[in-house]
Amino acid sequence: MLMVEGLRRPGLGPVDFSLSAGECVSLSGPSGVGKTLLLRAIADLDPSTGRVVLDGVGREAVPAPRWRRMVRYFAAEPGWWAERVSDHFADWDAAVPLVRSLLLPPEIGKAPVARLSTGERQRLALVRGLMARPLVLLLDEPTAALDPAARTAAEDMLAARQAEGVGMLWVTHDAAQARRVATRHLVMEDGRVREANDGGGDAA
Repeated sequence: MLMVEGLRRPGLGPVDFSLSAGECVSLSGPSGVGKTLLLRAIADLDPSTGRVVLDGVGREAVPAPRWRRMVRYFAAEPGWWAERVSDHFADWDAAVPLVRSLLLPPEIGKAPVARLSTGERQRLALVRGLMARPLVLLLDEPTAALDPAARTAAEDMLAARQAEGVGMLWVTHDAAQARRVATRHLVMEDGRVREANDGGGDAA
């Protein structure tokens, strides 16, 4: 279980919520309200105060690189640092089954990142992150650039990880998607979160 208690940073907090193993919680709210700030703070990518605990172990007790592998942040626009797609993977052949399941050809590993569409980059970043076998996924609109078929494929892949016990905090502006993927819904307002009373997280 992930516990967030009194989490604060400029423009955020205090935030308190919990996320159980195998649970998907949606997070919605207007643009600029602090959703990305929250995900980055939980992942220890930006300085913050308060407590973040995973399975009884505080974030401060875990080296930052290890924490970020266990509690993985998936940016809306992922970062790339090498020319070819496959250069971003320790074992491209091992990644191919996931690549195929997201409706991408294995040959895309040879492609220059600069020639990829936004949706292709988004799906490949999802594969890249899942290869690390994280325990918690912090998903910042992971399907925003995808067509319906690719979006369904991504949702199915993430549902399979959820069934294996992975917890997910999923930012989405799509109320229908929130209802499909999540069983709890949080709404962010003025840097704080509250439980939503409807089935779609008051997505905006």
